[in-house]
Amino acid sequence: MPEARPARLAVVGSPIAHSKSPAIQAAAAAALGVDWDYGRAEVPAGGLAAFVAGLGAGWRGLSVTAPLKEEAAALAATLDERARATGGANTLLLGPRIRGWNTDVGGIVHAFRESGLDGARTAAIVGAGATALSALVALAELGAREVAVALRTPAKGERLVALGAERDVAVALRPLDAALPAVDAAVSTLPAAADAVPRFAAPPARLLDADYARPDGSRFAASLPGGTLVDGLAMLLGQAILQARIFAQGEVDAPLPDEQRVLDAMRAAVSRPAVEGPA
Repeated sequence: MPEARPARLAVVGSPIAHSKSPAIQAAAAAALGVDWDYGRAEVPAGGLAAFVAGLGAGWRGLSVTAPLKEEAAALAATLDERARATGGANTLLLGPRIRGWNTDVGGIVHAFRESGLDGARTAAIVGAGATALSALVALAELGAREVAVALRTPAKGERLVALGAERDVAVALRPLDAALPAVDAAVSTLPAAADAVPRFAAPPARLLDADYARPDGSRFAASLPGGTLVDGLAMLLGQAILQARIFAQGEVDAPLPDEQRVLDAMRAAVSRPAVEGPA
């Protein structure tokens, strides 16, 4: 009888060499006792459909990063509500009917709650790309009803304004160099290459810097009081545990067996200390 082969998974995007997903999901597989072969693949914009079409038998799923999230959503036969709202999917479960999810939203919610912030009435977002859309949905789920968005190109904010209206959130667009109001929660979606550091009238209660790859640490650390900055790795791990649920169980809502132990293993894979309290 032929030996069973491990299920194949990968993270795809461009660039992709910096991704921590292979280490994180390998740790999840070991903790769960499942046999996954999780790698990475450089796939440029416009190339996801051809890449998926070329996958052979044994492929179970993909983690999807920039610039492919909208392409991933277009490939999926079904999408979860968060992926439908944002127009982007970062997780695909492969098969005759491809299924897609956006776990970035849950990752942002996880990061704020892990930091001790359970709710927010006012919020701010810096940037207007795909991650900003996920941030807006996450902030709405945390209770935000007023969100200021700092961006360079006002036209890019129109989608955020429309998405906010769908969720009863008033979105106010501001120039990137304008001072943002004091808020309960803020999310920076600026990429590592961006040099801008937005100004706040007063420090937000919490600021999540979604860029975990910046080699010199967060651009905000020097200007914020202690306890304000939320590490982007918290978002990465929060969305990754949801992906592990999907890859292992085919659904996102049911926790994994002994999920806290799995999350601790994933944290250790990126050398992030365990956090006291609920995950």
